[in-house]
Amino acid sequence: MFDNQESEWVPEGLDQMEAGPVLAGFLSSIDLERVSGHDRIVLLRAHQRMASYYAACVYQDMAAVSDSLHEIDDDPQLADESAAAEIRVALRLTRRTADSELSLALDLRRRLPQVWGLLASGDIDVRRARVMVQTTAHLPIAAAREVIDRVIEEVPRLTTGQLSARIRRLCIETNPEEATDRYRDALAGRRVVTEPTPDGTAHLFGLDLPPHRVAAISRRINRLARSLRSEAEFRSIDQLRADVLLDLLDGSSSSTKPHGGSVDIQVDLPTLTRLADHAGELAGYGPVIADIARQVTEDQVGAEWRFTVTDPDTGRVHHNGTTRRRPTVGQRRDVEARYPHCVFPGCRMPATECDVDHRVPYGEGGPTITPNLAPLCRHDHRIRHQAGWVHQPLPNGDYHWTTKLGHTYTTSGTPP
Repeated sequence: MFDNQESEWVPEGLDQMEAGPVLAGFLSSIDLERVSGHDRIVLLRAHQRMASYYAACVYQDMAAVSDSLHEIDDDPQLADESAAAEIRVALRLTRRTADSELSLALDLRRRLPQVWGLLASGDIDVRRARVMVQTTAHLPIAAAREVIDRVIEEVPRLTTGQLSARIRRLCIETNPEEATDRYRDALAGRRVVTEPTPDGTAHLFGLDLPPHRVAAISRRINRLARSLRSEAEFRSIDQLRADVLLDLLDGSSSSTKPHGGSVDIQVDLPTLTRLADHAGELAGYGPVIADIARQVTEDQVGAEWRFTVTDPDTGRVHHNGTTRRRPTVGQRRDVEARYPHCVFPGCRMPATECDVDHRVPYGEGGPTITPNLAPLCRHDHRIRHQAGWVHQPLPNGDYHWTTKLGHTYTTSGTPP
């Protein structure tokens, strides 16, 4: 459990110990300065479980304050306002924060008790609890609980981004008609908003836009920005993206002329043939309703649209291709079809935006064949090589990672 003789022992099984007073007692007796690098990760996870446990206690207390005021006040709205005021003053919160925290507490204790249970056990943190509450807020209580029940076993292994995408997909699949109606209602309110900033600059927002068009535009901006990079270019990639956007909108520069974009879409065969209305997966965005998934695969205008058709039960790839007849590099296309996202734990960068990494480095004799290749975003590609992380594909398509400090993680080849 430790790296050298001077390191302090960390109790065996600490990583599996349930959050609560016993775990708190163990943690209070450990000298962090004498713990090995490997075991500092174990302590980090244990302290996070305790933070979640205490957060659950706080939210339980908030809900109890609300219960007390509802018992003595016949006006429910006044009782809620009184509870928020009590909490605001007691914890020195702003009014808005107190309202938000009480709302979350009531959702956890009354609407989604399963989520509160995960938080109290230390299996999730407040960030993921908030995602679960917010992404199901539009559903009736019964439907929201059904969605949470379907994802609850996966939650401890998912990042907030993965969790949000997974729940959004389940919400679409739970009631495709309602999801389509909500999408159309929101799309009807699409708009562009400008906002001045205190620094004298301005923000430009496009709100409630079609996700497949946003993905195509983002892809095009990224391509153009990268094409402008050179040794003489002083602008950062973010500055280049912003300048490309402005040039495209006002037509002021010929250096950003169209080069053609590319967008990946995953959709199962029954949905593509209109026998079902399952959610699709738009790379770089996440779940989309069936109508959008079908529209993307049928769209022949402008950019190159890449698609992957999967089996709805197993997720296996049946077919992949493009709606335009441009040639692609076969090996890269196969890698992108097998692994739609960066395979680093928790990363959701689309494979089309990633480097293709040799699991066994090319310089060490690793062959350039599909089984030895996997997509890694530029940041995680650098971590993998410079920090000494090791990854190994598993027979089921997952990836097994070993960190520099010796911890191991398994990440799905197809993230939620």
